[in-house]
Amino acid sequence: MKYLCKVSELENNQSKGFEVDENTSIFLVKKWDRILSYKNHCPHLGVNLEWQKDQFLDSTDTMIQCAMHGALFSIDSGLCVSGPCRGQSLEPVEITIKDESIYLKN
Repeated sequence: MKYLCKVSELENNQSKGFEVDENTSIFLVKKWDRILSYKNHCPHLGVNLEWQKDQFLDSTDTMIQCAMHGALFSIDSGLCVSGPCRGQSLEPVEITIKDESIYLKN
């Protein structure tokens, strides 16, 4: 397992990105006191999603938004609900929480 961060470092309606290795980055989103995780990869263009460091959410903090073309993804499912990749989904990543720390499962 790879350590990512403490649960306390992620507030509700907040996102945080992580470089896993030279080819893979992921991000966490905390919403409704749940922590969800996805690969940082837009299914439309294959680019990273964030506007700037750790900024994966739209201005209302209710959707994940691609900075390249504005596609909107459901936080809960990763499904694209608006934009050129409508119907496609972000790839979920398995995490585990142990002793108030968040880890990426191998």
